[in-house]
This record gives sequence, C-alpha cells and structure tokens, in this order.
Amino acid sequence: MALNPHGNSSAGVSRYNQLATIFRRRIESGHWTVGKRIPTVVELAEEWKVAPATVRQALGMLEEAGLIERFRAKGTFVTRRPQQDLWCEVPTDWNGLLLSPPGVDVELLSTEAGVQPPHVEHVGGTLAPSYRHWRRRHSRDGRRYYLGDAYVEERWAARITDEQLAENTTLRILKEMPGLHLATVHQTLTIVTADVELSSDLDVPLNSPIARVSRTAVDADGVVVFVGDGMYRGDVVRLDISVSA
Repeated sequence: MALNPHGNSSAGVSRYNQLATIFRRRIESGHWTVGKRIPTVVELAEEWKVAPATVRQALGMLEEAGLIERFRAKGTFVTRRPQQDLWCEVPTDWNGLLLSPPGVDVELLSTEAGVQPPHVEHVGGTLAPSYRHWRRRHSRDGRRYYLGDAYVEERWAARITDEQLAENTTLRILKEMPGLHLATVHQTLTIVTADVELSSDLDVPLNSPIARVSRTAVDADGVVVFVGDGMYRGDVVRLDISVSA
C-alpha cells in the first residue's frame, strides 16, 4: 500500500500523521492486540512504501500517547487500546444533560455581555435582543478535554453566579432557575477536526478529531434562552444511545 505523497491536500496532513492514524486504528480494532509485538519498522515501511524515518515518526506519536512501547532488540509492543481512554460521555437524554461530570475542573475563560450567538443550529424559537456569552474549559486529572461556548438570554444570565458556572452544566442552572420553563431542548453532534486554536486550547494535534455538540433551549414563550457550542476532544469521548427493540 502507498500513502498520498503530499498528504491530505485539504487538511495538510503529513505522511507520518497519516500513518499514525492508521496504526492507531489497528490498535483500536484489535488487529494489533495489547501485549503483542507489532511489525518492524522495515516491514511497515515496505508495506506503506515510505521511508523508515517516516514510520519511526508515526510510531513516536503512538508512543507519546502511551499506546506502544519500544524495546531495543525485542521490538515494539502494544501497551494500551485507545478505548481505555473513553471516559468522557456525551449525554443523550435529559437527565444526562443536567449532570456535571465527577472529578472535573472547570475554568471560566471569558465572559461578555450584550452579544448575539453567531450561529443557531436548530430552527424554532425567536432570538432575544441580548445574550451573555461565556467560555469554559473542562479538565480531568490535568488533561483538557472540553471547550464550550454558552449564550444565555441576558435577563436569566444576570442571575447566574460564577460559583454556579464552576459546578453545574448551563442547562442544569437554567432548569433550576425560578420562573423559567424550558419547553424544548435540541442537541446535535457532528465530527470536525481541530484547527490551530482548538489544537492549542485542548492540547491535541492539529487536524485530530473533535466531537462538536450544538445545543439550543427554547422557553415556553418560544424564545431561545440558551445556545451552546461545545468541543470534545475525540480521543476521550463516548456517545451511548439506548435503542428500543
């Protein structure tokens, strides 16, 4: 097999990045199992028609991620599957949307009043004259995994404290807000790739997968009271959906 000699022209992905993605998938799928030795650098270079140095760069990325370990004279062995990192769940029901993940540190990065959401993913509901915007970043054990922007109608946002933002999801705060009734809540998940800004904010490689979750909440009067745009790093996120038979 051979790789695109110029990488992915639309995303600027290098050869070794392409290989690292392929090798990671082999570990994820169980093709390369934990505890087993993988093919040598020379064998992989011949398989993919690349220079051995390119293979070493790709394996270096997997080693930095803790997926493999290389031993002199013994070879390279798989030490862990990426699925073992899937500890961050994107909630798919109402109760889940109200829960704050345990053991999470929340940073309030910025706030801004008197703005409008730049985009509303879901139709239905009328935009209010003014919103307050805040950006939060979540980390677990020192590892950044979520970056979220929230836009809340100004009259309700004025009643929200920094302490609430550090301990609760925005939807939980609004759900428990006296006098506010959330009539509908919509959520959409799409897969995107990390640009330069997200790469820095979430400590992930450029062009790595990101789960983007858009949320919109409308009150009983048909006013959009909340617009959320959240970015989860793709190597730790899990989406569980129960399907009725």
